Amino acid sequence: MVIEKTAMAGTLESSDAQVTVSPTDTLEVVIESSVINQYGRQIKATVEDVLDRLDIKQGLISVVDKGALDCTLKARVECAVFRSCDASLTDIPWGGAIR
Repeated sequence: MVIEKTAMAGTLESSDAQVTVSPTDTLEVVIESSVINQYGRQIKATVEDVLDRLDIKQGLISVVDKGALDCTLKARVECAVFRSCDASLTDIPWGGAIR
């Protein structure tokens, strides 16, 4: 998949994460979290795993985490990427492209 336009998924509520994706020439993941010292590596690994499974090689991925679980992070990243290339309008792979 290719990130074609800026898209966002999630909220800034407690136990959620807001993920914004934008097209760029390189792949960059930026994480802001109140629990970055405890879970920063795990958050980054989860985001990078989703990007790898979706075959994302370029883009700016911004994550504002408010204590989200891994499953929530996966869903938010997947949704933002699908929205960025309009895949969410037609062919959503229900059951998840991410497992």
